[in-house]
Amino acid sequence: MTRSMPGAAGDLAEQQPDIWSAYSTLGAATAAAGPLSDREKRLVKLALSIGASSEGAVHSHARRALSEGIEPEALHQVAFLSIGPLGFPRAVAAKTWIEDVQT
Repeated sequence: MTRSMPGAAGDLAEQQPDIWSAYSTLGAATAAAGPLSDREKRLVKLALSIGASSEGAVHSHARRALSEGIEPEALHQVAFLSIGPLGFPRAVAAKTWIEDVQT
Protein backbone atom coordinates (compact mmCIF):
# COMPACT_ATOMS: atom_id res chain seq x y z
CA MET A 1 0.00 0.00 0.00
CA THR A 2 2.72 2.50 0.87
CA ARG A 3 4.57 1.95 -2.41
CA SER A 4 1.66 3.45 -4.34
CA MET A 5 1.72 6.64 -2.27
CA PRO A 6 3.56 9.46 -4.00
CA GLY A 7 6.21 11.72 -2.58
CA ALA A 8 7.25 12.37 0.96
CA ALA A 9 4.23 10.62 2.52
CA GLY A 10 5.13 7.38 0.78
CA ASP A 11 8.76 7.79 1.78
CA LEU A 12 7.83 8.32 5.43
CA ALA A 13 5.46 5.35 5.37
CA GLU A 14 8.22 3.08 4.06
CA GLN A 15 10.87 4.44 6.43
CA GLN A 16 8.66 4.46 9.54
CA PRO A 17 6.12 1.65 9.23
CA ASP A 18 5.08 1.87 12.91
CA ILE A 19 4.16 5.54 12.51
CA TRP A 20 2.30 4.78 9.29
CA SER A 21 0.42 1.93 10.95
CA ALA A 22 -0.69 4.13 13.86
CA TYR A 23 -1.72 6.90 11.45
CA SER A 24 -3.71 4.41 9.32
CA THR A 25 -5.44 3.02 12.39
CA LEU A 26 -6.43 6.52 13.50
CA GLY A 27 -7.76 7.27 10.01
CA ALA A 28 -9.89 4.13 10.01
CA ALA A 29 -11.29 4.95 13.46
CA THR A 30 -12.23 8.50 12.49
CA ALA A 31 -13.84 7.29 9.27
CA ALA A 32 -16.01 4.86 11.23
CA ALA A 33 -17.01 7.41 13.89
CA GLY A 34 -20.15 8.69 12.20
CA PRO A 35 -22.82 8.29 9.54
CA LEU A 36 -21.18 10.05 6.57
CA SER A 37 -21.01 8.14 3.30
CA ASP A 38 -17.65 7.46 1.67
CA ARG A 39 -18.45 10.16 -0.91
CA GLU A 40 -19.27 12.70 1.80
CA LYS A 41 -16.11 11.85 3.72
CA ARG A 42 -13.95 12.30 0.62
CA LEU A 43 -15.52 15.70 -0.17
CA VAL A 44 -15.11 16.84 3.44
CA LYS A 45 -11.46 15.82 3.38
CA LEU A 46 -11.02 17.76 0.14
CA ALA A 47 -12.65 20.82 1.73
CA LEU A 48 -10.45 20.57 4.82
CA SER A 49 -7.37 20.29 2.61
CA ILE A 50 -8.43 23.43 0.76
CA GLY A 51 -8.98 25.23 4.05
CA ALA A 52 -5.51 24.22 5.22
CA SER A 53 -3.98 25.48 1.94
CA SER A 54 -2.33 22.09 1.50
CA GLU A 55 -1.67 21.63 -2.20
CA GLY A 56 -0.41 18.09 -1.67
CA ALA A 57 -3.50 17.07 0.30
CA VAL A 58 -5.81 18.67 -2.28
CA HIS A 59 -4.00 16.72 -5.00
CA SER A 60 -4.29 13.52 -2.99
CA HIS A 61 -7.98 13.84 -2.12
CA ALA A 62 -8.93 15.04 -5.60
CA ARG A 63 -7.04 12.13 -7.19
CA ARG A 64 -8.67 9.66 -4.83
CA ALA A 65 -12.11 11.19 -5.37
CA LEU A 66 -11.79 10.84 -9.13
CA SER A 67 -10.64 7.23 -8.77
CA GLU A 68 -13.68 6.58 -6.57
CA GLY A 69 -16.01 7.86 -9.31
CA ILE A 70 -16.75 11.29 -7.88
CA GLU A 71 -17.39 13.60 -10.79
CA PRO A 72 -15.01 16.54 -11.43
CA GLU A 73 -17.91 19.00 -11.15
CA ALA A 74 -18.40 18.00 -7.50
CA LEU A 75 -14.74 18.67 -6.77
CA HIS A 76 -14.96 22.05 -8.46
CA GLN A 77 -18.06 22.87 -6.42
CA VAL A 78 -16.10 22.21 -3.23
CA ALA A 79 -13.51 24.73 -4.44
CA PHE A 80 -16.25 27.24 -5.30
CA LEU A 81 -17.86 26.80 -1.87
CA SER A 82 -14.60 27.90 -0.31
CA ILE A 83 -14.96 31.41 -1.78
CA GLY A 84 -17.15 32.66 1.09
CA PRO A 85 -15.18 31.43 4.08
CA LEU A 86 -11.68 31.44 2.58
CA GLY A 87 -11.70 34.05 -0.17
CA PHE A 88 -11.55 34.10 -3.94
CA PRO A 89 -7.76 33.61 -4.26
CA ARG A 90 -7.82 30.45 -2.14
CA ALA A 91 -10.73 29.06 -4.17
CA VAL A 92 -8.93 29.74 -7.44
CA ALA A 93 -5.80 28.05 -6.11
CA ALA A 94 -7.86 25.04 -5.02
CA LYS A 95 -9.50 24.80 -8.44
CA THR A 96 -6.09 24.77 -10.13
CA TRP A 97 -4.81 22.11 -7.71
CA ILE A 98 -7.84 19.96 -8.50
CA GLU A 99 -7.27 20.47 -12.22
CA ASP A 100 -3.62 19.40 -11.80
CA VAL A 101 -4.75 15.83 -11.19
CA GLN A 102 -7.44 15.76 -13.89
CA THR A 103 -4.90 15.74 -16.71
